[in-house]
Amino acid sequence: MKIEGSVALVTGANRGLGKVFAEKLLAAGARKVYAGARDPMKVAIPGVVPIKLDITNSDDVKAAAAACGDVTILINNAGIAAPVPLLGGDVAEIAHREMETNYFGTWRVSSAFAPILVKNGGGALINILSVASWRSLAPLQSYSASKSAEWSLTNALRNELKKDGTQVIGVHAGFIDTDLVSAFNAPKTSPEDIVARVLTALENGEEEVLADEVSRNVKAGLNAEPPVYRAA
Repeated sequence: MKIEGSVALVTGANRGLGKVFAEKLLAAGARKVYAGARDPMKVAIPGVVPIKLDITNSDDVKAAAAACGDVTILINNAGIAAPVPLLGGDVAEIAHREMETNYFGTWRVSSAFAPILVKNGGGALINILSVASWRSLAPLQSYSASKSAEWSLTNALRNELKKDGTQVIGVHAGFIDTDLVSAFNAPKTSPEDIVARVLTALENGEEEVLADEVSRNVKAGLNAEPPVYRAA
C-alpha cells in the first residue's frame, strides 16, 4: 500500500499519536487526511480535513462514512485508558467505557469503512493496539482486557478482508510518550518513532508491527515457560 496519493482517516487525531499520524501522512504524500475527533474544533493540524467523529456514537460514524467515501487508509487510533483496581469500587462502569471505545468503537468504525476501502481498491486498515493485548499489569487490567478484545477483532478483520485485498495491520507498543500515559513513570517511545515504523510497515505490506523493544520482548515471551502473560 503506497501512502503517496492516498486518502487517510485517522481517529482521535486531535492530539497525541493520532495527531502525529495525520502530520506524517501528509508529509509522506497523502493526497488528503481526514482528522477525526469528538470536537473537530480542537483539530489544529494545517492541511487536514477535520471530521466530527465520536467512535462510540453510531450516528457520528455513519455521517463520517458518508462524508469520507474516498478513504483508502483507515487508522483506528482513538482509545481510552483508566488506571483502576481490578476488583472493588465502580470498576464495571469504567471497564464498560473502555470496552465501548477500544473494542466496540474500533469495530463500529471498521464495519462502516471496510466497504469503502474495498470499493476504493482494498486499501489498508490499521488498528493501534498495545502490548497490554498480551500482558495484563496493574493498574491497567481493565484496559488490557479491552485491548485483548481489540487484538482478536483485528485478527478476525484480517481474515475477513483478505479476500478483498485489504491490508489489516495490528500495531503493538508499550508506553508511548503522549498525555494518555503521562502519569506513568516508565520508559516511553516517542510517537514519531511509532508512526515511522507503522508507515514503513504499511508500505512494505506487513500485517503486524512490534513497534518497540517492550512489544518485541513480550511477544517473544508468549511461548516461554511460564508464558509472559502468567508472570507476576
